[in-house]
Amino acid sequence: MRRKALLKFMSVGLLTVLSGCATTTANKTSDPKDPYENWNRKVQSFNDNVDDYVMKPVAKGYNWITPTFVNQGVSNFFSNLDDIGVSANDLLQGKFAQSGSDSARFLVNTTVGVAGLVDVGSRIDLPKHNEDFDQTLGFWGVNSGPYLVLPFFGPSTVRGVAGLLGDAALNPISYSGVYLHPGYWASAVSGGLGVVKAIDTRADNLATEKVASEAAVDRYDFFKNAYLQQRNYLIKDGNVPEEDVLKDEGKSLGPVSPY
Repeated sequence: MRRKALLKFMSVGLLTVLSGCATTTANKTSDPKDPYENWNRKVQSFNDNVDDYVMKPVAKGYNWITPTFVNQGVSNFFSNLDDIGVSANDLLQGKFAQSGSDSARFLVNTTVGVAGLVDVGSRIDLPKHNEDFDQTLGFWGVNSGPYLVLPFFGPSTVRGVAGLLGDAALNPISYSGVYLHPGYWASAVSGGLGVVKAIDTRADNLATEKVASEAAVDRYDFFKNAYLQQRNYLIKDGNVPEEDVLKDEGKSLGPVSPY
């Protein structure tokens, strides 16, 4: 029942986002990738306020009280859980050798690496890969659709929204209630893990976000272009045609978030 309620909530949220976008169609910009710029800028402004008053102070406090080795261990733990989805998306894209490598990485880090707290895999030539359901949809030819900025989640596209739902289905944190007794404790553990992951991710991006914000003439355009370039590069596994205008820009970009 809880999963059905969650899916219903996410569906309503998606419809709300898309209906909000639809109200802005009369204010389309000249950028064909970003017809909902007015909506997107307002949502990014909302996200920036949430970040300034909530996420950034919490992330700074987290960095201040957390020893470096603990911080790294937490990041490794969540990265290890993500490798489950990475391995599944490898298979969905027909990358069987990479799927075997990523599955072995997850097994080694979960056992020898003590539940993923230590990244043993990278030390034995089992490198970390970046695959998600949005990339899988792109691999199979699904068009990205217009650029969207989602409340709390940040930069995305219409295809990226479907990708988020797919990633949630592959995330073991989403199913913590299955392994624990349904009720308050299951919800608390699942929600708590999600909050810790969000804080840890934000803390890891503090320095990157500061450099990006100081370098950007237009913060909105910077993060929009960075996101689209990075997704283009990842979906094509770096094999971007020379005539593709996003070729060079996407190569050096890591995970892109406005906060």
